[in-house]
Amino acid sequence: MENVKQINDQLAIAGQITPEQLQQAAQEGFKSVFNLRSPAEQGYWSEEGQQAEALGLHYANIPVPRAEELTEEITTQVLQQIDALPKPALIHCGVSLRAGAITLMYLATRQGLTPEQAFEKAGEIGFDCSAYPQMKAFFKSYVEKYSQAA
Repeated sequence: MENVKQINDQLAIAGQITPEQLQQAAQEGFKSVFNLRSPAEQGYWSEEGQQAEALGLHYANIPVPRAEELTEEITTQVLQQIDALPKPALIHCGVSLRAGAITLMYLATRQGLTPEQAFEKAGEIGFDCSAYPQMKAFFKSYVEKYSQAA
């Protein structure tokens, strides 16, 4: 699928998906779609939940603010939702920045990765965390606080 990055066999991330990509996700075996966009965002697809469920996909939507405005409370809520999603899951936002940050925080906290290991993984999938210093600082702080021992 175009604009989709496979993180591991359970999670993939994307920017805003199209109806065609949603259908393709269902055909490729995804079980869930998790939308991190707010209905107030330009380009928000209001029919996405209905379309996902019509295709047999579990659908969840928790609006997440811009990556540099993430809070511990919202992040924890979103990570708990990822825990609950049937896998494999496709997590998306507008351009994949929030989805990427959230998914990498999920992996780091669940797998006991250090922030440095998570940043290395981010680089492997094409994310330059240094380009977003506020988000990088929050990411580091959150992972240090909540990472489970491996």
